[in-house]
Amino acid sequence: MIAYLTKRLGLSVAVVFLVVLMLFSLLQMIPGDPATVALGPRATPEAIARYAEKMHLDEPVWRQFAIYAGNAATGDLGIDVFTERPVTAIILERIGFTLALIFAAMGWAMLLGIPLGCLAAVKPNTWVDRITGVLSVGTIAVPSFLVSIWAILIFAVNLRWLPAIGAGEPGNLTDQFTHLILPAFAVGLSWVGYLARMVRASMLEVMGETYIRSARAFGLTQRRIVFGYALRVAILPTITLIGMGFGGLISAAVFAEIIFARPGLGKLIFDSVMARNFPIVQGGVLVATTLYLGVVLFSDLLIAWIDPRVRDSL
Repeated sequence: MIAYLTKRLGLSVAVVFLVVLMLFSLLQMIPGDPATVALGPRATPEAIARYAEKMHLDEPVWRQFAIYAGNAATGDLGIDVFTERPVTAIILERIGFTLALIFAAMGWAMLLGIPLGCLAAVKPNTWVDRITGVLSVGTIAVPSFLVSIWAILIFAVNLRWLPAIGAGEPGNLTDQFTHLILPAFAVGLSWVGYLARMVRASMLEVMGETYIRSARAFGLTQRRIVFGYALRVAILPTITLIGMGFGGLISAAVFAEIIFARPGLGKLIFDSVMARNFPIVQGGVLVATTLYLGVVLFSDLLIAWIDPRVRDSL
């Protein structure tokens, strides 16, 4: 187990290093002088010189990368071009809104998708299974940004049940929760379909195993077979899907934060791209990548903890 954890941590560090190298290389490939591109054509020569010195742009390229990678390893992601605040502090202010959106979206998708998948597997080839299949395909097929627009038009504009813009008043949990409902619904809707289809397929495979038939022969109730044996095994691929899909949730959250004007990490990166604020773009992408790798690693360790077969093979 320790060797497996060490190997996965090493691979994660290698991926993060490659992302740092890619972000640095993309910045170097931007046409023109980086300081002029960042500050704009109206910047004075003195301002360009100060920015180049502050960002070490007057150093050789290998030296620039070594400084950038070393600072990133210690949590120093640079300085904001416009406010001259640390990028790390700005990201920490915004990342909570994104994490709340992602976990709320996945949370309600799990609460609905997993039971639907179980129900469809327990009643295969029935009207319940067919309706679940149609709903799953339908939710997967509709992009999250279209769901966001429809949700705003229906629930915010026409019915006026929920707010559509912002993240709510700071310190007011009720207001923040109501502002979270529509974006979480839009981001998590497609995952209801993904989870339902995955759980159904896994459950059908498990329900045909010999030990499940033996459990029926011994007179165990259907409820105990499903929740005590079948679901425990069938949930393992679903955990992997959730971990791997974290990156998709981050990208969906970007569109949701732009449409709903939520001050999260995705909107911060988008606004920084539009403003050519490259330190925040680099820092935001690096933090998002690290979060994704951390969730994938956690899901793999969770599977090893749940399933003794996986744990013993490590």
